[in-house]
Amino acid sequence: MIRRLTLSQRLTLLFIALLSLCAIVACGVQLWASNQYGNAMVQRLSGGLAQHIVQREPLLDKQGKVERSALQPLFNRLMTFNPSVELYVLSPQGELLADAAPPGHIKRQSVSIAPVLQALNGATMPVYGDDPRSDKQKVFSVAPLRQNGELRGYLYIILQGEELNALADQAWQKTLWSTVLWSLLLVALFGALAGGLVWYWVTRPVRLLTHEVSGLEQDSISAIKQLAAQPLEPQPAGEVALLRNTFIELAQKIASQWDQLADSDRQRREFIANISHDLRTPLTALLGYLETLSLKSATLSAEESQHYLAIALRQGHKVRHLSQQLFELARLEHGSIKPQRERFAIGELISDVAQKFDLAVETRQLKLHIEVPRPLPMINADLSMIERVVTNLLDNAIRHTPPGGEIGLKVWQEGEQLQVEVNDSGPGIDKPLRETLFQRPSALNLQASRDNRGGLGLLIVKRMLELHGGEIRLMEVARGASFRFYVPL
Repeated sequence: MIRRLTLSQRLTLLFIALLSLCAIVACGVQLWASNQYGNAMVQRLSGGLAQHIVQREPLLDKQGKVERSALQPLFNRLMTFNPSVELYVLSPQGELLADAAPPGHIKRQSVSIAPVLQALNGATMPVYGDDPRSDKQKVFSVAPLRQNGELRGYLYIILQGEELNALADQAWQKTLWSTVLWSLLLVALFGALAGGLVWYWVTRPVRLLTHEVSGLEQDSISAIKQLAAQPLEPQPAGEVALLRNTFIELAQKIASQWDQLADSDRQRREFIANISHDLRTPLTALLGYLETLSLKSATLSAEESQHYLAIALRQGHKVRHLSQQLFELARLEHGSIKPQRERFAIGELISDVAQKFDLAVETRQLKLHIEVPRPLPMINADLSMIERVVTNLLDNAIRHTPPGGEIGLKVWQEGEQLQVEVNDSGPGIDKPLRETLFQRPSALNLQASRDNRGGLGLLIVKRMLELHGGEIRLMEVARGASFRFYVPL
């Protein structure tokens, strides 16, 4: 039942319950305080009644004994003048020696003597003592009965007798119903006021915020972007404003991630289109030459057959190399490849990589300049990945440098990083291609071609360096191309 209530209804119900509880407690405290005050006033005003009677009326005979039959007319006469009081004579131990109660009205034959002694010693009023005619405790007046200096008993007067209690009960019922009625009226009035204030000051901002985010279920992304476009409150004054800012910031993050996913999906589609084009070209050539060999095998010379087979084999190698790159890139982006870090000297690694290209450098009549200062600190990285990075960059530089050109490979320490730069004296990279050089190649870019685009190698290099916390970028140089990357130590 409560779970189906709105926030406004819950808060209003809570305020009404709190007001009702406060009203009940306030009524109880007020009635208890009024009763205490009334009893204290009655006891203060009539506190000397017992002493006055003891001084005026003979309550003991000459032997110091109490005659019940002799005191009965006296008690009846005194109670006739003041019907609210009840008179008793107690022994020093609190036992009833005389009373004026009708037959069957006495409930106890002795009372506790401790309250009597407290009252005689001047205790703070009201002081309650046992009522012989009931099981309750009531205010009283008491005076000692002495004869020849010896304590013979006490005159014990209940100041609120049975007749007064009966009248008080009738008045109490009327007062109680009146108090309850006014309490209910005040609770209803202040509950309605509290509900209105809660509706306007508390739940109204929450409802407005709920209305703003309610459209997320119907049209999620457009509603999220609308919410993300709303301005943030610079200094939120309350929890609702802070919650609204949090919703807007969350919507902004979701919208940003949505745009990134949309862009990634667009790049993926372009990438698939580009790879399809790249695979189709060598496969078409491969199938074309193989069909030629199959159809004209009887008429082709040995040299022509060998030439066609070499072309087909070369196209097959291209397909295999491209498929290997695709598989490797997929594993890098999926996260299935983790760097197997070890400590090694990057100078030795660069020397080993450069030796693999000695034949290519000599064949193309190139000049390779290597600058590796000593000593260099050892790095903690995946040896095979860093070797792949250097090999790819050096291979690209050799392939794009004309015969007689120069290639430079330099290493140096910069702070907590090792910087590596590979440059060449080739034709360089066109400006339109520089921004997308490390992105997935797109077949939709009509200005791009496989040779000057760099293929998937640069994208694989970038992913490997990112796994190490490094980065690669294309530097601005006057001639050729220059790639610089860093690896944290």
